Amino acid sequence: MTREIIFVTGGQRSGKSRYAQDLAESLSADPVYLATARRWDMDFEKRIRRHQADRGDTWQTIEEENHLSRLDLSGRTVLLDCITLWLTNIFHDNGYDTDASLQEAKAEWDRFIRQDFRLIVVSNEIGMCLHAPDEASRHFTDLQGWMNQYIAASADKVFVMISGLPLQLK
Repeated sequence: MTREIIFVTGGQRSGKSRYAQDLAESLSADPVYLATARRWDMDFEKRIRRHQADRGDTWQTIEEENHLSRLDLSGRTVLLDCITLWLTNIFHDNGYDTDASLQEAKAEWDRFIRQDFRLIVVSNEIGMCLHAPDEASRHFTDLQGWMNQYIAASADKVFVMISGLPLQLK
Protein backbone atom coordinates (compact mmCIF):
# COMPACT_ATOMS: atom_id res chain seq x y z
CA MET A 1 0.00 0.00 0.00
CA THR A 2 1.21 3.48 -0.82
CA ARG A 3 0.59 6.23 1.69
CA GLU A 4 -2.50 8.34 1.05
CA ILE A 5 -3.74 11.16 3.28
CA ILE A 6 -7.32 12.44 3.00
CA PHE A 7 -8.05 15.52 5.13
CA VAL A 8 -11.67 16.30 6.08
CA THR A 9 -12.28 19.61 7.80
CA GLY A 10 -15.27 21.83 8.57
CA GLY A 11 -17.28 23.39 11.34
CA GLN A 12 -18.75 21.69 14.37
CA ARG A 13 -21.60 19.33 13.45
CA SER A 14 -20.93 19.82 9.73
CA GLY A 15 -20.92 16.07 9.04
CA LYS A 16 -17.15 15.56 9.06
CA SER A 17 -17.03 12.39 11.14
CA ARG A 18 -19.95 10.75 9.34
CA TYR A 19 -18.43 11.50 5.93
CA ALA A 20 -14.99 10.26 7.01
CA GLN A 21 -16.45 7.11 8.54
CA ASP A 22 -18.46 6.31 5.41
CA LEU A 23 -15.37 6.92 3.29
CA ALA A 24 -13.22 4.61 5.44
CA GLU A 25 -15.87 1.89 5.31
CA SER A 26 -16.05 2.19 1.52
CA LEU A 27 -12.27 1.75 1.26
CA SER A 28 -11.71 -1.06 3.76
CA ALA A 29 -13.51 -4.06 5.24
CA ASP A 30 -11.60 -3.61 8.52
CA PRO A 31 -10.79 0.07 9.13
CA VAL A 32 -9.04 1.41 12.22
CA TYR A 33 -10.61 4.21 14.26
CA LEU A 34 -7.84 6.23 15.91
CA ALA A 35 -9.50 8.17 18.73
CA THR A 36 -7.65 11.13 20.23
CA ALA A 37 -10.25 12.26 22.77
CA ARG A 38 -9.15 12.62 26.36
CA ARG A 39 -11.86 11.76 28.85
CA TRP A 40 -12.13 15.23 30.39
CA ASP A 41 -15.64 15.01 31.85
CA MET A 42 -19.06 13.36 31.50
CA ASP A 43 -19.86 15.36 28.35
CA PHE A 44 -16.82 13.86 26.63
CA GLU A 45 -17.83 10.41 27.88
CA LYS A 46 -21.22 10.87 26.19
CA ARG A 47 -19.59 12.03 22.95
CA ILE A 48 -17.23 9.06 22.98
CA ARG A 49 -20.11 6.61 23.55
CA ARG A 50 -22.11 8.22 20.71
CA HIS A 51 -19.20 7.86 18.29
CA GLN A 52 -18.66 4.25 19.40
CA ALA A 53 -22.33 3.45 18.83
CA ASP A 54 -22.14 4.94 15.33
CA ARG A 55 -19.45 2.44 14.31
CA GLY A 56 -20.12 -1.20 13.53
CA ASP A 57 -18.27 -4.29 14.66
CA THR A 58 -15.88 -4.15 11.71
CA TRP A 59 -13.92 -1.29 13.26
CA GLN A 60 -10.81 -1.71 15.40
CA THR A 61 -10.59 1.19 17.85
CA ILE A 62 -7.26 2.48 19.13
CA GLU A 63 -7.10 5.32 21.64
CA GLU A 64 -4.03 7.57 21.61
CA GLU A 65 -4.13 11.07 23.08
CA ASN A 66 -0.72 12.39 21.98
CA HIS A 67 1.87 10.02 20.52
CA LEU A 68 0.39 8.95 17.19
CA SER A 69 3.76 7.89 15.79
CA ARG A 70 4.10 5.11 18.36
CA LEU A 71 1.45 3.17 16.48
CA ASP A 72 2.27 0.80 13.61
CA LEU A 73 -0.66 1.14 11.23
CA SER A 74 1.11 0.20 8.00
CA GLY A 75 -1.14 -1.33 5.39
CA ARG A 76 -4.32 -0.21 7.14
CA THR A 77 -7.09 2.27 6.43
CA VAL A 78 -7.14 4.60 9.44
CA LEU A 79 -9.67 7.24 10.46
CA LEU A 80 -8.04 9.72 12.86
CA ASP A 81 -10.80 11.59 14.70
CA CYS A 82 -9.80 14.25 15.47
CA ILE A 83 -6.95 16.73 15.16
CA THR A 84 -8.73 19.32 17.31
CA LEU A 85 -8.89 17.01 20.32
CA TRP A 86 -5.33 15.84 19.73
CA LEU A 87 -4.15 19.48 19.67
CA THR A 88 -6.19 20.23 22.80
CA ASN A 89 -4.24 17.51 24.62
CA ILE A 90 -0.89 18.81 23.37
CA PHE A 91 -1.82 22.45 24.14
CA HIS A 92 -2.91 21.52 27.67
CA ASP A 93 0.18 19.39 28.31
CA ASN A 94 2.44 22.25 27.14
CA GLY A 95 0.90 24.70 29.60
CA TYR A 96 -1.02 26.51 26.81
CA ASP A 97 2.23 27.49 25.06
CA THR A 98 1.26 27.92 21.39
CA ASP A 99 4.78 27.80 19.95
CA ALA A 100 5.84 24.71 21.90
CA SER A 101 2.56 23.00 21.03
CA LEU A 102 2.90 23.77 17.33
CA GLN A 103 6.48 22.49 17.25
CA GLU A 104 5.50 19.28 19.05
CA ALA A 105 2.43 18.70 16.86
CA LYS A 106 4.32 19.24 13.59
CA ALA A 107 7.15 16.93 14.66
CA GLU A 108 4.73 14.24 15.80
CA TRP A 109 2.69 14.56 12.58
CA ASP A 110 5.83 14.20 10.46
CA ARG A 111 6.85 11.03 12.32
CA PHE A 112 3.32 9.61 12.14
CA ILE A 113 2.84 9.99 8.39
CA ARG A 114 6.04 8.11 7.48
CA GLN A 115 3.95 4.95 7.38
CA ASP A 116 2.42 3.38 4.28
CA PHE A 117 -1.25 3.59 5.12
CA ARG A 118 -4.46 5.24 3.99
CA LEU A 119 -5.14 7.95 6.54
CA ILE A 120 -8.40 9.85 6.73
CA VAL A 121 -7.99 12.81 9.08
CA VAL A 122 -10.84 14.81 10.66
CA SER A 123 -10.32 18.34 11.96
CA ASN A 124 -12.31 21.45 12.79
CA GLU A 125 -12.23 24.88 11.19
CA ILE A 126 -12.69 26.83 14.41
CA GLY A 127 -11.45 30.17 13.09
CA MET A 128 -14.53 30.70 10.93
CA CYS A 129 -16.77 31.81 13.78
CA LEU A 130 -16.81 34.58 16.37
CA HIS A 131 -13.48 35.86 17.63
CA ALA A 132 -12.53 33.97 20.79
CA PRO A 133 -13.21 36.00 23.96
CA ASP A 134 -10.13 34.98 25.95
CA GLU A 135 -6.39 34.72 25.32
CA ALA A 136 -6.04 30.94 25.63
CA SER A 137 -8.90 30.38 23.18
CA ARG A 138 -7.43 32.85 20.68
CA HIS A 139 -4.07 31.11 20.90
CA PHE A 140 -5.69 27.72 20.41
CA THR A 141 -7.57 29.02 17.36
CA ASP A 142 -4.22 30.11 15.92
CA LEU A 143 -2.67 26.73 16.73
CA GLN A 144 -5.55 24.88 15.09
CA GLY A 145 -5.41 27.02 11.95
CA TRP A 146 -1.65 26.62 11.55
CA MET A 147 -1.82 22.87 12.09
CA ASN A 148 -4.72 22.47 9.67
CA GLN A 149 -2.63 24.26 7.03
CA TYR A 150 0.31 21.99 7.79
CA ILE A 151 -1.78 18.83 7.49
CA ALA A 152 -3.56 20.04 4.34
CA ALA A 153 -0.18 20.66 2.70
CA SER A 154 0.81 17.02 3.31
CA ALA A 155 -2.59 15.64 2.23
CA ASP A 156 -3.35 14.11 -1.14
CA LYS A 157 -7.00 15.15 -0.95
CA VAL A 158 -8.73 17.81 1.14
CA PHE A 159 -12.47 18.13 1.73
CA VAL A 160 -14.38 20.81 3.59
CA MET A 161 -17.79 19.85 4.96
CA ILE A 162 -20.63 22.34 4.88
CA SER A 163 -24.10 21.34 6.08
CA GLY A 164 -23.31 17.66 5.55
CA LEU A 165 -22.02 18.16 2.02
CA PRO A 166 -18.38 17.58 1.03
CA LEU A 167 -16.57 20.08 -1.15
CA GLN A 168 -13.23 18.85 -2.51
CA LEU A 169 -10.53 21.52 -2.33
CA LYS A 170 -7.51 19.44 -3.31
